Amino acid sequence: MPKLGMEPIRRDALVKATISEIGRAGSLDVTVTQIAKRAGVSSALAHHYFGGKDQIFLAAMRHILSVYGAQVRAALSVARTPRARLEAIIGASFEAGNFRPEVISAWLNFYVQAQSVDGARRLLRVYQGRLHANLVHDLRPLVGDQADLVADNIAAMIDGLYIRHALRDVTPDGQAACDQVLGCLDRMLEQYS
Repeated sequence: MPKLGMEPIRRDALVKATISEIGRAGSLDVTVTQIAKRAGVSSALAHHYFGGKDQIFLAAMRHILSVYGAQVRAALSVARTPRARLEAIIGASFEAGNFRPEVISAWLNFYVQAQSVDGARRLLRVYQGRLHANLVHDLRPLVGDQADLVADNIAAMIDGLYIRHALRDVTPDGQAACDQVLGCLDRMLEQYS
């Protein structure tokens, strides 16, 4: 078995430290030095691997989106009906690993960063496009030409619940958030069916 070099291990540690530091601070008001210290590496090495704080943060968001994407794919692999697939997509959004305080803080800051940083804007568009396409694919058999509208509403509700939880001082309840979105989905399915 080939040995794993130190670079991937250190990069992973820096990405995870970035998520933790953003969660601790509740904002992007963290330094590369703080991130590096938490990761157990020098700030010079962090700069060498990523170039700067914006790039480290984008790597952290890519990691978060990669974990989310893997959970969506796993949930979809066992879902057999359009409704079950919608539940899988929504459920993955609020799964405990995705809906924990530090990840929620990272998402809130990602929304803000996407307004001014091209790399973040592109990454957000990719996420939004994939979510929309997945939702529309499974909504079309249920609501026909209203699929785009319903998908926009569901995506907005998911994003909105992340924002609301980022601004609250309570422990996120993924199951309650998931149930809230599924209840909204049920009402829209009744309205447009």
